[in-house]
Amino acid sequence: MVMPDPAPASITSDRLALTLPVPPSINHQYATVNGRRVLSALGRRYKALVAQQALLVLAQAHHRQTLLRALGKDALALTIHFHFTSPLRRDVDGGLKIAQDALCEALGINDNRIVEVHLYKNRDAARPRIEATLSSSTILAPMGAQHTAQDQTATR
Repeated sequence: MVMPDPAPASITSDRLALTLPVPPSINHQYATVNGRRVLSALGRRYKALVAQQALLVLAQAHHRQTLLRALGKDALALTIHFHFTSPLRRDVDGGLKIAQDALCEALGINDNRIVEVHLYKNRDAARPRIEATLSSSTILAPMGAQHTAQDQTATR
């Protein structure tokens, strides 16, 4: 797995954008061990690499605590621009789950908070990579707010 050239990460109080390596293909993400599907060694290496990148960027960020608070309470949006060596060899959604899991695990966020996903497929034979952005979603109120309003209405 080749790391992309370092690109500046972008961190604001409610948004984290990182350039990461292209995840392994879906056929290489899982292995069957004793009849069970488990994350392959390549998949585990990918998740560890993403965690290392994310934690390194967070350690240098001035907005770290504000960002983590926002990502911990808000509904989230995930945008990934895949830059493959060839547009025909990979499906755009094949790397979604492992990239989403790796990024959310690194930040200590449950990926069920993601309510909005945007995927884009591009070609860059010289520099394959993904550009992932995790941010507060604009389509829903903070997680739990819907339940609070419903609960208040139900008790009247």
